[in-house]
Amino acid sequence: MVSNTKKREASAAKVQVVPTTKEEEKMIKVDKWDGSAVKNALDDVAKKVMTQKLSYVEDHSLMDGRLAISLIACCLAMFAVVWDYLHPFPDSKPVLIICVISYFIMMGVLTLYVQFREKGCFMLALERDPTGVDPDNRWRLRSFIKRYDDVYNLTIIFEDGHTHKTREIHLEKSVASWYDDNGVLLTDLFEPEIVKLHNSLAAEKKEK
Repeated sequence: MVSNTKKREASAAKVQVVPTTKEEEKMIKVDKWDGSAVKNALDDVAKKVMTQKLSYVEDHSLMDGRLAISLIACCLAMFAVVWDYLHPFPDSKPVLIICVISYFIMMGVLTLYVQFREKGCFMLALERDPTGVDPDNRWRLRSFIKRYDDVYNLTIIFEDGHTHKTREIHLEKSVASWYDDNGVLLTDLFEPEIVKLHNSLAAEKKEK
């Protein structure tokens, strides 16, 4: 009885009060002690600024690449299971060895892809040419928060569609600048920071 009561109390503590106003429905609230949740909420707002306020088109090619590698690895595992079912061990031993080795190779490829291709990029946005003649400019957003730290590090990278030259701008600021004591993200303070960084890079682009 005691354990069941504690479980019910713990579950009740996790229940959030349903918002009653439109402002509360849009409110983003996280556990301010959870670094991943804090970072992800900021990343989501940054993506929203790029797509909704700046009208850029999100490109999912980086995520598609990761999914493709994962799909190949899963197919190898499934093939091994099916082959072992049709040809019970030890007849299936050579095929199982090949599949296991191939699976771990694909996991290594995935690790390298995430580390050296994505490089912490959580969004790739395309700046379309209104005439449809010139190639798209690319905007990449990367971020991280070090463990046991409160500093949000954001990098916005601009890649010119013609020259493929890149420029970048950085933001390092405590998350306390955009979260209140209850863990509510103050988007009206954070969004202007993103727009300001973007405009700085855009101004350099026009000057050149």
